[in-house]
Amino acid sequence: MIGAEVLSDTSLSIGWLIYVPLLMWAVARTRWVELFADTRRQHLLFGSVFALFVLWLVRRDFDTGVSYHFIGMTAVTLLLDWPLAIVGGCIAQLGLVLLGRQDLAAMGVNGLLFIGLPVLVTEACAIAVERAQPKNLFVYIFCSGFFAAALAALLCLLAGLGLLWLDGRFVMPEWLEDFIGYLWLIIFPEAFINGMVVSALVVFCPEWLETFNRTRYLQAPWKDDEPKP
Repeated sequence: MIGAEVLSDTSLSIGWLIYVPLLMWAVARTRWVELFADTRRQHLLFGSVFALFVLWLVRRDFDTGVSYHFIGMTAVTLLLDWPLAIVGGCIAQLGLVLLGRQDLAAMGVNGLLFIGLPVLVTEACAIAVERAQPKNLFVYIFCSGFFAAALAALLCLLAGLGLLWLDGRFVMPEWLEDFIGYLWLIIFPEAFINGMVVSALVVFCPEWLETFNRTRYLQAPWKDDEPKP
């Protein structure tokens, strides 16, 4: 998370100007009739919002105005699909704002960085996997879960640092050239958390994943060499 005090007024305004239309688009694309008619999906939405809220509360706040926490949006996107994932992430954000753990003025920028961007990366990876139509479910778990989460964390970190650098209000550390060595400490845990959640859902509750093709991944293999009666 990025505090409003280290962002310029221009960045805060642009963040809201992009985030609000994104939210409106997600609300328009959400299948509300199906959501209200399906108690299971309602429970998945509420559970995802609560999980994100708790995950974002477990963070390290720095005196410079930035905070480090895990994102978790990859698993939520695969679970709910992208429109409902954005809506759920926004609800979790509002909870942080009400608790005073996130600045309302910076909600647009943080929403784009830690909700919009991870959802975009995850959806792009899921579409690429679906177009390839692999029959091995480990391809789905790795590419849509582990890899998508790692890539999302990397891009969020780089985009956040780039935004802080452009605004010029954040004092960059002197050891920034050595920062690449610390990327693994951020990328690997994010990939592990999301990947393990996706793996558990594939094994125990594959019907919960909106982006998982159960017909292709879980169909019984053909046995051409089986003797005919």
